[in-house]
Amino acid sequence: MKIAIISITEKGRQLSLKICSGLSKNHEIQRFFNYRHLDSLGISYERIVDLTAKIFNNFEALIFICACGIAVRSIAPCIDSKTKDPAVLVVDDCGNYVISILSGHIGGANRLAEIVSEVIGAQPVITTATDIGGRFSPDSFASANNLLIRDMNAAKLIANAVLNDEKIGLKSEYECTNVPDQLIFSENCRFGLYIGRDEEYRPFDVTLNLVPKNIVVGIGCKKNTPCDVIEQRVKQTFFHAKIEMDRIISASSINVKADEKGLLEFCRRSRIPIDFYSAEELLAVCGDFASSEFVRKTVGVENVCERSASASGGKLIIHKNSSDGVTVAAAELDVKIDFERKLL
Repeated sequence: MKIAIISITEKGRQLSLKICSGLSKNHEIQRFFNYRHLDSLGISYERIVDLTAKIFNNFEALIFICACGIAVRSIAPCIDSKTKDPAVLVVDDCGNYVISILSGHIGGANRLAEIVSEVIGAQPVITTATDIGGRFSPDSFASANNLLIRDMNAAKLIANAVLNDEKIGLKSEYECTNVPDQLIFSENCRFGLYIGRDEEYRPFDVTLNLVPKNIVVGIGCKKNTPCDVIEQRVKQTFFHAKIEMDRIISASSINVKADEKGLLEFCRRSRIPIDFYSAEELLAVCGDFASSEFVRKTVGVENVCERSASASGGKLIIHKNSSDGVTVAAAELDVKIDFERKLL
């Protein structure tokens, strides 16, 4: 997780060092401190509102070390929706409390508050009803298992049903473990979860469709292919396959394309990581792939997109699609659902 830690006072700056030390092993941390306090390991700022506006969408979590009011006023102009906003925490200057104030479930602020509290010996403050009551939270569960929520209103209704002690039905295309008592494998419920690929399936009166984010897109391209061309080809390929682009979890290609600007820009815009494989690694991937002698002579392997997608270990579900100097394929990774899995 990419985390920003923002402090105002000297005491807060020192506390930010402690938090950074405890989190940096597993997360990418950037510290910001007020210009009045010297610190060669962070970045200074003058106005916290200006800083927040600049970095709000560039980090997955923001940790403010200051009063809650300052943090709230700083993030207020930036807030969009619970599916897009980063996790936001507030820590007091003395390090006594860590308060989750935004994106507690989907963004992981509640879990991050617990982790930061352990690092500095503080008390986590979490106010979401399902968490304080030890109840099942559909959006926290979905985020932890890389499931896309297709209807936030249904998620809200099911969370309310959980709080009212209603049984929640469960139907899943995938193996599920550690299913809580509040959920039952039955379609004879008013409220329920459907975990699977079919986004139109509604087995319950109120159905929360949860779709796995488990697609790896393999991409090959001619040298100097523009980003817009690559993006258009990927979009068209997924459109014809009737698969939403937001299910892509990563991209892959051959390592000779590791410096291909258009490909790298596409992944940056799409906010997906990309893996590169050598020709030898791609040749070792088993499967029935399309073959091009020209590609073999050029990069040492007869097929880049299908082999690189399959190198993830997934099942090839979109075969080679070629146009405008771009080849696209996709593989689907196995999914195992664990109801006790946590974010972070």
